[in-house]
Amino acid sequence: MPKRIPPLSDIQVKNAKPRDKDYKLSDGHGLYLLVTPTGGKLWRLQYRYAGKQKLLSFGAYPSISLADARQRREDARKLLANSVDPGEVRKAQKAATVAETENSFEVVAREWHNKFSGSWSSSHAETTLRRIELDAFPVLGAKPIEEIKAMELLTMLRRIESRGALETAHRVRTICGQVFRYAVATGRVERDPTADLKGALPPYKKGHLAAITDPKEVIPLLRAIDGYQGSFVVKCALQLAPLVFVRPGELRQAEWSEFDFDTAEWNIPAERMKMKVAHLVPLSTQAVEILRELQTLTGNSRYLFPCHRSFARPMSNNAINAALRRMGFEKDEMTGHGFRAMARTILDEVLQVRPDFIEHQLAHAVRDPNGRAYNRTAHLSERKKMMQQWADYLDKLKTGAKVISLRKPEK
Repeated sequence: MPKRIPPLSDIQVKNAKPRDKDYKLSDGHGLYLLVTPTGGKLWRLQYRYAGKQKLLSFGAYPSISLADARQRREDARKLLANSVDPGEVRKAQKAATVAETENSFEVVAREWHNKFSGSWSSSHAETTLRRIELDAFPVLGAKPIEEIKAMELLTMLRRIESRGALETAHRVRTICGQVFRYAVATGRVERDPTADLKGALPPYKKGHLAAITDPKEVIPLLRAIDGYQGSFVVKCALQLAPLVFVRPGELRQAEWSEFDFDTAEWNIPAERMKMKVAHLVPLSTQAVEILRELQTLTGNSRYLFPCHRSFARPMSNNAINAALRRMGFEKDEMTGHGFRAMARTILDEVLQVRPDFIEHQLAHAVRDPNGRAYNRTAHLSERKKMMQQWADYLDKLKTGAKVISLRKPEK
């Protein structure tokens, strides 16, 4: 009769020392501990299925204790008693886990974003990804996309709405719908559940972005900017914003390669413009002075206003608005976008500049009498004069010059 090997004890497993070669410590019924020369302790189960010798791994000690290994052995023996190969069951479980992971909402959403964001503006691509990273991924990211139902989406959207961000809730719903439609097209799901949520959220009416347009109120804003105590880079962005009145995304992503100090011009390429048309911004002497001072700090960066963590990325799209809040200007009073409305209103109603010069400088769609779009250099000499006149006017406001009423004299 073969000598029966006693089962292992916890002390034996714990004290097993490495040798020159692999060796085994048997626990019985096919379970053994493989001890390697490097000190590894690996649980293995040797078994026969359909006349063939097979091996199953249970993991490493101490992550898998002796008791854990024995339980896994018993689970495998039950499968064998029912003519099921535990090794095949393990493969099927791994395959299912991989499928779930590869088809999670976050994986599909990032795949969709990578595929299509190349045709978007960088600011739109960044904002879209940030919205779902902040609001969708924490709730739905790990779930298999095919298991997500309309009510789960609605719960997430109502959570966004409850914090007063109704517009964001609508935008996240739209983004999720695009992700689900991509999942339909790639065979991950059968339909888009966001279609069931039509009318589930209150309608959102987009209002005008807050802006200070009264010259009397512009004075304390400009003085607050000059006295800003935060980051010097953000301060320069705040000082430049009213002088160039471009869109916030165009400003924060400005690159040094786009500026020509000899001609005092900023050439913004078409791909960074909302209308996808290249735009030229004449620079006042005040703007050039700010830029030259900034260049001593960030001139080695690609961006004028790099992120404080890395020169390889532009500053956050919330940096300007956050600075305005820090200076005491509420979100319903002034925004980074509001510098455009400020310039448009005062240039028209106070400085009496021709509206088409203003609209062209705002990069709005301006057309000639024949219906053709003006090119980026149209009225360039007049616009250069306008930009210098505007910068001089702002300087006079700061130094206490007489403020002219917004109202035009009645004819």
